[in-house]
Amino acid sequence: MTTKRQYSYAIGDRVAERPKAHGIFAVRNEVRDRIQQYRSQRYGTVIGLKLKPNKSGAKQKFLMIRWDHLQTPTEHAQMRICPADQLEKLQSEGYGFEVE
Repeated sequence: MTTKRQYSYAIGDRVAERPKAHGIFAVRNEVRDRIQQYRSQRYGTVIGLKLKPNKSGAKQKFLMIRWDHLQTPTEHAQMRICPADQLEKLQSEGYGFEVE
């Protein structure tokens, strides 16, 4: 069964990482600090698109993204990325966060 893609990306699009779950707890301060450095929200620009086959041969989309705080681009699965202008909407819907 196929599902409709949420977003389509093109080179030059502004993107953000999808919100991360915040349910990781650490007792020691050094562990908490180490985890905290990976919790910040990243924003960047798509500079390339790539299709890669998975184990069963189906092709999956990967994006080459140059994050604002990094010089070199990194490769990320499309499913972990959202358009920068949609981030606030995802957060308000509770994606990755506890909603009361």
